[in-house]
Amino acid sequence: MSRTSRRGLAPLAAALMMAPAALGLLGGTAAAQTTLRVIPQADLKNIDPIWTTAYITRNHGYLVYDTLFALDENFEPQPQMVDTYEVSEDGLTYSFVLREGLTFHDGAPVTAEDVVASLQRWGKRDGMGIRLMSLTSGLEAKDERTVVLTLSEPYGLVLQSLGKISSNVPFIMPKRLAETDPFTQVPEIIGSGPFKFEQAEWVPGSKVVYTKFADYKPRDGAPSFASGGKLAKVDRVEWLYIPDPNTALNALMSGEVDYWEQPPVDLLPILQSTPDIKVETLDQLGNQGVLRFNHTQPPFDNVKVRQAVLMALDQERYMQAGVGNPEYYNADCWSYYTCVSPYATETGADAYRGKGIEAAKAALAEAGYDGEPVVLLQPVDIPVTNAAALLTAETLREMGMNVDLQAMDWATATSRRASRELSQNGGWDIFFTWTIGADLINPVVNNNTRASGDDAWFGWPNDPRMEELRTAFAKATDPEEQKRIATEAHEQAYQFVPYAIFGHWFQPVAYRANVNGVIKAPIAFFWNIEKAG
Repeated sequence: MSRTSRRGLAPLAAALMMAPAALGLLGGTAAAQTTLRVIPQADLKNIDPIWTTAYITRNHGYLVYDTLFALDENFEPQPQMVDTYEVSEDGLTYSFVLREGLTFHDGAPVTAEDVVASLQRWGKRDGMGIRLMSLTSGLEAKDERTVVLTLSEPYGLVLQSLGKISSNVPFIMPKRLAETDPFTQVPEIIGSGPFKFEQAEWVPGSKVVYTKFADYKPRDGAPSFASGGKLAKVDRVEWLYIPDPNTALNALMSGEVDYWEQPPVDLLPILQSTPDIKVETLDQLGNQGVLRFNHTQPPFDNVKVRQAVLMALDQERYMQAGVGNPEYYNADCWSYYTCVSPYATETGADAYRGKGIEAAKAALAEAGYDGEPVVLLQPVDIPVTNAAALLTAETLREMGMNVDLQAMDWATATSRRASRELSQNGGWDIFFTWTIGADLINPVVNNNTRASGDDAWFGWPNDPRMEELRTAFAKATDPEEQKRIATEAHEQAYQFVPYAIFGHWFQPVAYRANVNGVIKAPIAFFWNIEKAG
């Protein structure tokens, strides 16, 4: 297997060392406090984690909000804001009692009415939430601390839905904010989580600040993934957006920042050779690269065109370009479910895998492609997806497609992908992202395979048979039956092609040696972290 680096290392002397003032590290109050300074994966531009599925916004949500349930390291939902709960014998009624003393950042108590409004809003945007609410005949606040959920028929994924670990997470917010139209961002970020969002200090494109919430009441017990005790052990968390990798490298090595969420793999040898830096792969499930089609307009409203693109994809080339080191990627995983999931399968993939450019050209001609421009959104500040966009543009041009590659930052791409305009009027045809393995473990959790048309994820695929199979999986109780349905759903996905997989890789993090308590999980959590010295 060849080892092609994404780019040569630029001379470190050419990178500008960031002065403390440029990083936003100066300030009278911060000097007397313990501050964890983080280089996040992207700029935080959209701050409502129900409005968007962007992972940067999800991570922001975990600092600010809390959830009724949360997944532990065994992917089992555990009570978080919930103190006790009961399920009726017929499986139709769930009663949840909140823990005493839960408080929002504005001083108001967390009530059952807040929970009801939050779940209703989440249930209009999230794939699992939409499915749960479609089977819900009643959701009400019985008293100040008790929420009653009534189903129209038994459903085996109630707690898994309420405790889902990734986008969209069913975060609980005040009723007055949860009543905001779910297709409009909330005007204010108020949660009941371990940190408060300091909106007055937020500088999009530069800096985000969170401060310890003194009145937060953590659960007892050690943290495990998103569950357990969420102890804020630093006074401030500052996200400092540094898109240039060499500048970020120097900032971490000099101690100007403490934690780098997504260092490029080609810089790892430098970090690993530095005694004061730890490099660790916290997420053992990895990431799946997603090439997402717009199903609502030509040319990708034609399944034959989508299938032609699959024939041209070479995951090895994508991973060489975007990751570089084979130790950190799997270049031949065509499973829509995460490669280490018990449901992992490649059924249906052989019709496309390894076919090559010539086969793709022939399939494209047969599909009737007539030269429509194809607008690709290129997120230049995310190395893997930037490389994927460049390689896809090259591949589509080799196939004979008319490509319009449009460069932008990731935050802009996450806003632009919500547009339903024609691509020539500010819309899009393909965007690039990635999905963590925890979001791919089965056909219901994998929101990217949802094919319910207008209320599906961006790209809005529509395939009734796929939705039938996802519903059947959710209702099945026998493990063998679930496995059979998951395999059939996977084959169906390769028939209608909701998206293309461009690779599977593992993303290490890097942090200073004086940072302790980092949680091993698929998501960057910032509670439990201590900073010595």
